[in-house]
Amino acid sequence: MLKRAFLSAGLAGTVALGGLLAPLPAFAQEVTLRVHQFLGPTGTVPADFIIPWAEKVSAESDGRLNVEVYSAMSLGGTPAALYDQAREGVVDIVWTVAGYTPGRFPVSETFELPFIMADAESTSRAAWRFFEEYMQEETADVHMLAVHVHGPGIFHMRAPAIERVEDLQGRTVRGPTRITTRLLETLGATAVGMPVPQVPESLSRNVIEGAVIPWEVTQVLRVPELVDTHTEFGGDRGLYSTFFFFAMNREAYDDLPDDLRAIIDANSGIETSAWAGRAQEAGDAPGRAAAVERGNTIITIEGEELARWREAAQEVRDTWADEMAARGIDGAALIAAAEALIAEEESR
Repeated sequence: MLKRAFLSAGLAGTVALGGLLAPLPAFAQEVTLRVHQFLGPTGTVPADFIIPWAEKVSAESDGRLNVEVYSAMSLGGTPAALYDQAREGVVDIVWTVAGYTPGRFPVSETFELPFIMADAESTSRAAWRFFEEYMQEETADVHMLAVHVHGPGIFHMRAPAIERVEDLQGRTVRGPTRITTRLLETLGATAVGMPVPQVPESLSRNVIEGAVIPWEVTQVLRVPELVDTHTEFGGDRGLYSTFFFFAMNREAYDDLPDDLRAIIDANSGIETSAWAGRAQEAGDAPGRAAAVERGNTIITIEGEELARWREAAQEVRDTWADEMAARGIDGAALIAAAEALIAEEESR
């Protein structure tokens, strides 16, 4: 899918000049890269990360890297197909959720476990370091540009509000990944897994009573208009988060001229991951403000009740570690590594 053009005038080869053969200037290669993602262009990540990233690499290449961003699955397929679109070269770059293909990227699930994440920027920095150390094998069929998480996930529900663990009993709640749906089920809810673009219609049609998502995406999805209560969690760790890939087709990356590949490299890695996490969490405040403006009820779980939630959620962490062990993966060690990296980045 990578497209090339050659920017030069004149004939190929050499020309006679003053009786001597003089070489023409080298051709400058131009490349077009297509980025595909699942939210509308006004969503926080497209507007504050992906589109600015595309503009940045274009500017740094003097326009030789032309990055076209296609939003809201406008090139076809479903959010769950995005990773394979990058892997197969249907498009050049994708932004997607690892957990939209359940169980395919088990190591990434470490960062989706309950009460793992701190702030999104620190946790995204830790996620990149974790990716470099532990996730090379399971993502070897693409070239990873960045990985990141969103801010703390919270409940957005039709009344009655979620105030205690028991309030989830029998409630139908959307979750983004198999780890989060498992958490919801463990806490007593009826979990429905679906990509985030499906949330507004599912709420409107009463397929679900609410959803767990971060504040930042609620405005673009009109969630404050469709529910009337929101439940946040106090403490220094979020209820859950979601692991995102910003990934490139490996052949498209390898085929870049050295100087253009260097520009992509300079806009990849830990700082780019931090940028994505920071942008996403920065969107939480205006999302929350929109709910306040509508007069919606906002609950914060703290103190003894928060301790009850954490105790109830521990089963999900333990079960996941056991499941990983059965697959030959040391899940307990991955949890310890993730928590250590997050704490280290948080303290910087």
